[in-house]
Amino acid sequence: MPRFAYVNGRYVRHADAAVSIEDRGLVFGDAVYEVCQVQKGFIVDLTRHLDRLDRSLGEIRIRPPMSRAALVGIMREVLRRNRVVNGMVYLQISRGVARRDHVFPSPEVRASLIVTAKSLNPAINAAKYAAGIKAMTVPDDRWGRVDIKTVGLLPNVLARQQAKEAAAQEAIFVDQDGNVTEGGATNLWIVDKAGVLVTRPADHAILKGITRTTVMDVAEKLGIAVEERRFSVTEMLEAREVFITGATTICLPVVSIDGHSIANGHPGMTAQKIRDAFFAVAEKTVI
Repeated sequence: MPRFAYVNGRYVRHADAAVSIEDRGLVFGDAVYEVCQVQKGFIVDLTRHLDRLDRSLGEIRIRPPMSRAALVGIMREVLRRNRVVNGMVYLQISRGVARRDHVFPSPEVRASLIVTAKSLNPAINAAKYAAGIKAMTVPDDRWGRVDIKTVGLLPNVLARQQAKEAAAQEAIFVDQDGNVTEGGATNLWIVDKAGVLVTRPADHAILKGITRTTVMDVAEKLGIAVEERRFSVTEMLEAREVFITGATTICLPVVSIDGHSIANGHPGMTAQKIRDAFFAVAEKTVI
């Protein structure tokens, strides 16, 4: 079945989708994006994703190209055209098309919008949940505003490629003080020696993940204590559990970091409990 995308007012075959060579998202990375999980025919945590999209647009001063209701309508239509029941929907908004110049276009141009969607096989994640993944640490050399979800992801790309070449599935960023920030495309959590669920505070050094926020809701319902604080690589390696969270992975155990086994080298119970309860707690918007 052919895939379909939405690009600036038109639904087109995915293979035929294109943007101008002067789109500022292409030329400068002057764009933001969101990725939403789709599970069992529902868009997961849609309101929080769109709230974060609005924040990102505001932080880099892009005017939304349309109302939220219109955007949701397009997302639903793209998902329907691609017959996605379990998968993801991706949306990207750039400042628009203008002559190449670092300053904002004047007069202002209309923002560009891209929406795509694809199906994902739940069995692939299920296998990862059962086995856990390997990760490696890398220096955090990203810019100082990774709290804005921009498309400028070159450091993340290089970090994850480095991890792949080391037979790992995720890169874990470490700041200049030796403290963990987050994963290359995920937020990172530990269960410390006291059984407390710990993650770094959502300052400018990490992206405030939507799944991260919902995991806190899940933990509260399960009676699991959560603490937002910085923690070192050493504490991470000595933790009871380590796991990562993200829109398409939800809650994925990390069983080895830099060749060091976490606890007994197998997925822990906390990650499983959170994952099992997640869908029931998360907001669900019908396609």
